[in-house]
Amino acid sequence: MTAVDGDAVRLIGEAEEPGWEVDPDDEWGVAVLTTVGRQLRLRREAAGMRAGDFGKAVGYGEDLVYKIEGGKRIPRREYLIKADEVLNAGGLIAAAWEDVKKVRYPKKVRELAKLEAQAVEIGVYECNIIAGLLQTPEHARAMIKAAQPPYSPDDVERMVAARLARQSVFERDPAPSLHFVLEEAPLRRQVGGTMVWRKQLERLLEAGQLHNVTLQVMPTDTEAHPGLDGRIELLKFPDGTAVGRSDGAFGGRPTHDPKQLRILELRYGTIRAQALPPRESLAFIEQLLGET
Repeated sequence: MTAVDGDAVRLIGEAEEPGWEVDPDDEWGVAVLTTVGRQLRLRREAAGMRAGDFGKAVGYGEDLVYKIEGGKRIPRREYLIKADEVLNAGGLIAAAWEDVKKVRYPKKVRELAKLEAQAVEIGVYECNIIAGLLQTPEHARAMIKAAQPPYSPDDVERMVAARLARQSVFERDPAPSLHFVLEEAPLRRQVGGTMVWRKQLERLLEAGQLHNVTLQVMPTDTEAHPGLDGRIELLKFPDGTAVGRSDGAFGGRPTHDPKQLRILELRYGTIRAQALPPRESLAFIEQLLGET
């Protein structure tokens, strides 16, 4: 809320606060927002407040109040906290943020994060970018901002948050085994400027020194290898099952099929064999860092 001309209050309205739309195909997300919106409306009505008055009290326009209560918009944390205070909900409305914050992330990202959180082994080969699990916030933001047509500032922050949320995999105990193979070219691309690039290289060195992480670099002057047509990701789970995906195989769709997984494992194993060993890879990144 921003005060204007002393007593007047400028509310956050439709034009100023576009908010976040929920994907209509995201059944879980729609259910969460519908439930939270209904509880907000019932508590507001029980308190005898009209939507316009409630909007003024929380600092939002009446149009957004109706959309949030109708499950059409993803409320921000600040909205839920303020609504909790205005409606004397004793923390029950504010607590809804634990579920609402997950809806911010696209369905596909949530599903990937869920799989990564369960995996005991993750193998990733990236050919055009630095793997999302290894990106710094600044690097991720610069990458997402470079998209055409451009995303709105709100969507950029939403996507950055989603990407960083996946990195909780590094905090798991017991730690999963993580393997990364990155091409040399993206490592040399100064995404976001020199300082952002340096921080990204430092992050790679930091991750590569973790006991459960293997980081390798594929030099540009190497022979042709099976990853030239796109990224590969392999995830293995405690029960012995696995899932894999490759841009250049099986239509790019995730697969659980044992025969297809063996093909991806063969390709990934060949890529790892052709890349620099982990120690030489870290030395290579240190050399890049020293050239700045």
